Amino acid sequence: MSNTSDSEDQTPIDTSDPAIVARYEPYLRMLAKVQMRRALQAKIGESDIVQQTMLQAVQAIDQFRGTGEAEFRGWLRQILARHLCHLDRDFRRDKRDVRREQSMQQQLAKSSMRLEGLLAGDGPTPSQNVALGENVVRIAMAIEQLPETQREAIRLHYIEGMKLSEVAASMDKSSGAIAGLLHRGMKTLREQLGDA
Repeated sequence: MSNTSDSEDQTPIDTSDPAIVARYEPYLRMLAKVQMRRALQAKIGESDIVQQTMLQAVQAIDQFRGTGEAEFRGWLRQILARHLCHLDRDFRRDKRDVRREQSMQQQLAKSSMRLEGLLAGDGPTPSQNVALGENVVRIAMAIEQLPETQREAIRLHYIEGMKLSEVAASMDKSSGAIAGLLHRGMKTLREQLGDA
């Protein structure tokens, strides 16, 4: 359930108030947007999936067995992965595929690691990793506040892991234009998060 970045982030989390789940909405929305198939995006928005994920998390919060924030994010990712796989199956009329759910969980974990490490730079120390892990929600919120083209370029390149040329093709722009969007977007993010 956890990855190397998450394992370093053991900031205790208080789940006695189920409202804690709402704090992770931007994080879940960013992950849902990254992992939803385009065909599924045309039929249902990531906000609907995130709301269902949060509702299930609130209803099952007493089943969370971890103690740290990283474990909580991993638990939320599992719930999100199940919802995405169930929706995908329902729209394609397939049977449940446990391997697809596990693959989805792995993809969400990778996207989460990219999101957490977005502003880390080269070779972050363990304490920097912890600080970034604690601020993952702030990072997701800051990305959502960027202009749409910067937000999309950052999501595709840094969170989905697409090459610059792939982002350019996806957004129907030149590689130079994408590089500019990424530069301006990252500069704005660093300023918003106090890392300038």
